[in-house]
Amino acid sequence: MLTYSFAQIGKKPLYEALYDFIREDIRTGAIKAGERLPSRRALSAQLGVSAITVEAAYGQLIAEGYCHAIPKRGVFASSLGAAAPLRPATPPVTSEAPPPLQYRYDFATGNVRPEDFPFDTWRRLMRRIQNEQAADLLSPVPAHGAPVLRDAIAAHLGAFRGLSVPAENIVIGAGSEQLTMLLPALLGRDRTYCVEDPGYGRIRRAYEASGATCVACPLDGAGIAPETLRGAGGDILHISPAHHFPTGRIMPISRRYELLAWAAEREGRYIVEDDYDSELRMTGRMIPTLMSIDAAGRVLYMNTFSKTLTPTIRVSYLVLPDTLAARFRERLGFLSSTVSSFEQYTLAAFIAEGYLEKHINRMRSKYRRRRESLLAVLKSEPLRGKLEIQERGAGLHFLLHFHTEKSDEALTAALAAAGIRMTPLSAYYAQGGEEAEHTFVMNYTGLDPALLTEELATRLASCLQVL
Repeated sequence: MLTYSFAQIGKKPLYEALYDFIREDIRTGAIKAGERLPSRRALSAQLGVSAITVEAAYGQLIAEGYCHAIPKRGVFASSLGAAAPLRPATPPVTSEAPPPLQYRYDFATGNVRPEDFPFDTWRRLMRRIQNEQAADLLSPVPAHGAPVLRDAIAAHLGAFRGLSVPAENIVIGAGSEQLTMLLPALLGRDRTYCVEDPGYGRIRRAYEASGATCVACPLDGAGIAPETLRGAGGDILHISPAHHFPTGRIMPISRRYELLAWAAEREGRYIVEDDYDSELRMTGRMIPTLMSIDAAGRVLYMNTFSKTLTPTIRVSYLVLPDTLAARFRERLGFLSSTVSSFEQYTLAAFIAEGYLEKHINRMRSKYRRRRESLLAVLKSEPLRGKLEIQERGAGLHFLLHFHTEKSDEALTAALAAAGIRMTPLSAYYAQGGEEAEHTFVMNYTGLDPALLTEELATRLASCLQVL
């Protein structure tokens, strides 16, 4: 006889509770395989529930294979095989993840402050698009992105970066890492991909996760040298020439032409130009792109809206030379777009109607003031003679070298204890990095300007003391 109590089931529907009770008895062997269950009417009367409740519980057990029905005979428990547990299954023990450490000063991430994102404009555009373009929003988006966004990006590149590119050569993706993972499928997993060392580690891991051979190549004063690429057997080079991350170096024009010559030496060589924060150069004119001087169609241009808007938008784009654009449509045109159509259409309007340009100009001014305030703090009396600022006036980070005997590990721990989060430059090396000892990367976009006071200088100075 099946006897169950429903007193402790809370808000769970009765049929679900009954299903759980019977399923557990079958799993533990309390109800044997082949044993006939009470009829729906009999169990309904026995438990004081409706026949519909029993019908729903039996139906779910049959659907999942715990029971089977034999016409005119009834419902029987099924055999679960040798893998069935012999004792009651215990609920998994779960524990809440510890909350992330809260830092008063976070120089490790490039987050955007809420007041720096144009929420009102974004909300208004999205509401309008939902009202006026509902059918477009619910229609499939091509693998390389919505045409309206690719058109807007092509116009933006012409105005901001001096690039005249066909919209059909643009591929939209959910972040630079996702686009990077597409490249081996497009260019070949049997190729050797070379990245900068030091560099953005996620790019290297994205190539490796795609099954490609990836080599981290050391830099000289101008970037990666062609002879280094030849020695590594490189086929594809991934670089950030306008503002290298994390050192901040700008690749001179002579090295750019040398790398273009390297790419032209052999069929199938390409350069991926990662232009991740070029629109937010703080001093002087924007550095011309490598693609703008590429006459042989060997440069793929990559950029993102993570810096100009926010990393959480997760929209990046890749501009392919003509031959590779045709190959993408042929090999990868079956893919689904990885970016929501709602975001694509809203971003397209944001760009086309001039809001992105206004936002970039506004954020340049804000970030310039933020950077100047931070530099003033770092040059103040408590820190005089204790550090060296390696500031190149390009982009949204710079390097800070501390004069200290502490190891990077000890200094990072001392900074964290003082509520300061920083990442040492040595963490961005795949190999070596000893020459980067005591140098830290300073991202300043997410800082609260009100906190850039002498308090920060005092905390930094205390971390440098050797006790």
